Amino acid sequence: MNRELRVAVIGAGHLGRIHAKLIAQVEGARLVAVCDPVKDACEALAETHGVTAYSDYRDSIEHIDAAIIAAPTDLHCDIASTLIKAGKHLMVEKPLAADSDDARRLALMASTRNLVLQVGHVERFNPAFTALGDFGVDVKYVEATRASRFPGRCLDVGVVMDLMIHDLDLVLSLTQASVRSISASGISVVSDHEDIAEARLEFECGLVANLKASRVSPLPCRDMTLFSPAGFAQIDFGKPALSTVRASETLSTRQFDLDQATDNPLGYADDLFGEHLQCEVNELEPRNAILDELHDFVISVESRTSPIVDGSAGARAVTIASAILDAIDERAWYSYAGADERGPLAIPRRRVGQPATHDVAASRRAA
Repeated sequence: MNRELRVAVIGAGHLGRIHAKLIAQVEGARLVAVCDPVKDACEALAETHGVTAYSDYRDSIEHIDAAIIAAPTDLHCDIASTLIKAGKHLMVEKPLAADSDDARRLALMASTRNLVLQVGHVERFNPAFTALGDFGVDVKYVEATRASRFPGRCLDVGVVMDLMIHDLDLVLSLTQASVRSISASGISVVSDHEDIAEARLEFECGLVANLKASRVSPLPCRDMTLFSPAGFAQIDFGKPALSTVRASETLSTRQFDLDQATDNPLGYADDLFGEHLQCEVNELEPRNAILDELHDFVISVESRTSPIVDGSAGARAVTIASAILDAIDERAWYSYAGADERGPLAIPRRRVGQPATHDVAASRRAA
């Protein structure tokens, strides 16, 4: 592409402001419009960057080549489909859509028109994940925890679509195998959706993933642990850092015999980690993953190649996340559960004639 890519940011909220600021740092792109029906927010952001404000994104179509959609999730499908039909390249914040059918339809629409559709699964650009190397090949077990303080935003979706979907996308990037089974549970604490959730996924290739997410945690956490033939890897997305443990050939081929190695297993830890389990901790240089994501988007448009997280990947994440939500909705918290004792909005039950544990403890202390 010979001229700069003219870009609109649709949505003047938290993420929209970040994208508007960062797209100016991407070579080959130029922010030309900000779109949001909330007039004050739209005009303030547009004025900050010296671009045109539009209350209706459709009024910007003839002036842009591409758009970054940072609007509420339930608006993604309508906005994205309109812009795809108009021939515009898109970067859509995660999740691609609120509904799996809509997400797949958007991916197909963009593909058939040879348009770039990138989805904002930003952890794919985290240096701790990109540094995995051979630890990310043929992974057999993943455990991930993602927790945050209550954000007060993105409340049109629950924690599965808000936070867990990051780790879900990362797991899906490790295998093309289909999911064999899903079990999950979740509970609402303060919002109308699940605020805490856990899910277990089993894939046809043998991979098992246990994912936990909370948006009512007193402390943030963004950790992932992986086991593969290369060994064990632990990711701290926040630092970022990658810690690895690589097994010796003797251990990995099951030729190690502890009885022959020592007559004192309790005192063998130092020798084991010195000779057979090689540990390495890599403190990585922090990067602005959203900026890297936007660079990837512009490069993909210029070269007409697929972005790292394309529409099909985004649709796959939404499809599995939707299945997790279905499992959460079906979760019965009691035997013979009533309608209000299922799913994330279940009302806790106190058993008749049996005091709660803390009441028992209090009575014992009083005695």
